Amino acid sequence: MINAKWELGRLVLLIGISVNLVSGAEREIDLSNLQISRSEIKSGGVAIDAIPSIDHPKFVAVEQANRFLSGSDMVMSVREGDSARAYPLRILTWHEIVNDIVDGRAIAVTYCPLCLTGMVFSREIPGARNGRVEFGVSGLLQNSAVLMYDRESMGLWSQLGRRAVSGKFAGRQLEWLSSEQMTWKSWRERYPAGQVLSTDTGFRRTYHQSPYDGYHRSPDPVFEVEGTRSDLPRKARIIGLVRNGHARAYRVDGLKTGTFQDWVAAEQIEISYDQSSRLFQVKTRSGEVIPSVWSYWFAWQAFYPDTRIVKRLR
Repeated sequence: MINAKWELGRLVLLIGISVNLVSGAEREIDLSNLQISRSEIKSGGVAIDAIPSIDHPKFVAVEQANRFLSGSDMVMSVREGDSARAYPLRILTWHEIVNDIVDGRAIAVTYCPLCLTGMVFSREIPGARNGRVEFGVSGLLQNSAVLMYDRESMGLWSQLGRRAVSGKFAGRQLEWLSSEQMTWKSWRERYPAGQVLSTDTGFRRTYHQSPYDGYHRSPDPVFEVEGTRSDLPRKARIIGLVRNGHARAYRVDGLKTGTFQDWVAAEQIEISYDQSSRLFQVKTRSGEVIPSVWSYWFAWQAFYPDTRIVKRLR
């Protein structure tokens, strides 16, 4: 049962976003060429664009970001060329998508607070107008996970599924780009000259608070999920990756600081984890970074039901 604080937090979220519906919110999502069952698509209780993406992000230096971030705050980190940018989860929680351009590359920094999944994708899509798309929050969910939409075709895209599931681009895979997630303290030490997403987003939000605090203390998701593997508690925190069509889930509470070896589809990979910074990295033997993502188990297993679970690394 979801506790009263979670319900109150969700009410705060709904009240907070209701005043910021963007123009054009009456446009309808294109459900043609649907790649999933219509019954899998659920309303998250908010309208299209009611959770507003950040489309013109502003950035500040580390010294300025210290004013609104504490050392233990978590950030998503993106490096492109000579650029390093941090996207605080306390901001992403309220917006879920940042349409950005880093070192000339159009990317989408995405975060689903219901699943804990922070993933970065290329927005450069063949066949799109001007060669790239802009993503928004549809207000719809699949397996309690955010469904994005692109503003060119109004088709749906699954963040955790990494593909378009309806509309003009249906079936198109997203290019999953590597990113890092770590504490603010660790990030500012690594990238003292980096840029940090500003709280000057153009929207009024209480970035020092999260409407999901009660939800994260509850053992269950709010919305329906297709299939449930009982190998782990539903809200066990895992780190997931997909390599050569094979999915892995590493249970976070089984991780210790160190570097470990694993094999995925006959390929040896190297995993490093640091408990103090909460930084998890995966590389091939040649040094190629393999994208990975923090997630609740209920969400990951819904999209990758054949996942092999690794509970301990030695």
